[in-house]
Amino acid sequence: MARRLTEVESVAHVDDDPFFVHRNLLFTVAYELLGSAADAEDVLQESWLRWASADRSAVREPRAYLMRTVTRQAFNHLRAVSRRRGDYIGEWLPEPLLTSPDVAEDVELAESLSIAMLTVLETLRPAERAVFVLHEVFDLSYDEIADAVGKTPAAVRQISHRAKEHVAARHPRVRVARAEHREVVDRLVTALNSGDLQALMDVLAPDVVSVADGGGQVRGAARRPIVGAKRLARYLAGGMAKLEGVLVAVETTVNGQAGIRMELDGQLAGIVSVTVEDGLITHIYSIANPEKLTLFDRGVALAR
Repeated sequence: MARRLTEVESVAHVDDDPFFVHRNLLFTVAYELLGSAADAEDVLQESWLRWASADRSAVREPRAYLMRTVTRQAFNHLRAVSRRRGDYIGEWLPEPLLTSPDVAEDVELAESLSIAMLTVLETLRPAERAVFVLHEVFDLSYDEIADAVGKTPAAVRQISHRAKEHVAARHPRVRVARAEHREVVDRLVTALNSGDLQALMDVLAPDVVSVADGGGQVRGAARRPIVGAKRLARYLAGGMAKLEGVLVAVETTVNGQAGIRMELDGQLAGIVSVTVEDGLITHIYSIANPEKLTLFDRGVALAR
């Protein structure tokens, strides 16, 4: 039986193997394509098995070869999980990652990894998502992408154009300074911990949209988006009043941006990511599905 990738990594001298040299990049590609750390790890395992049995003497550029391999595996995986997510209870949101500060320093990477962007990518078809991510985030040429997704360069070019229009329509590019984003998150943390409804209202845009992912396992997680600051504030106040235990908001780093870790009696209960515009929160993404929180505290290293 083939050894798991984690077991292989514990063996000496793997640092010289191109797969492990580029592992952070490969994980990032898989995660961007799938929106799930657990699924990305499965893809890396499958890709490692193919790399381990490959004729290395025929591989001229290991990095490009490995990116194509991971893309093919993620592409196949994406079709399968797309069907599975169609049966998901409530809203589906990406699995959040605890990221290091250096990810935020790469503005383009951080933007592509944001929960907001990954949620938009989820609305793309598998081929559109793969082409968009590989071209816009990792700067692969149409020829390289065509080889990875099994389409002609001309077809890839058309798919890329269509995908960019789709993303632009649903995720307008509004650049917010990291300091401003963090300051708004700080205000939200203070409002949540103090229970000050006015302070909460003051940090929310009037037409704020809140999306929660409880996976059908978390009581109180709204199964439909909540729109409007007043409605959201009432909903949060009512939910917090019913809690059995002490809920505390703690600032953390989620997918390259300042975010919030919600703890109930000291245990991780949810991760919150927000989008900010003109100093106010326009979107809130709350991931409370326990299955999507199991890997968060581990943290990940990402690269492109």
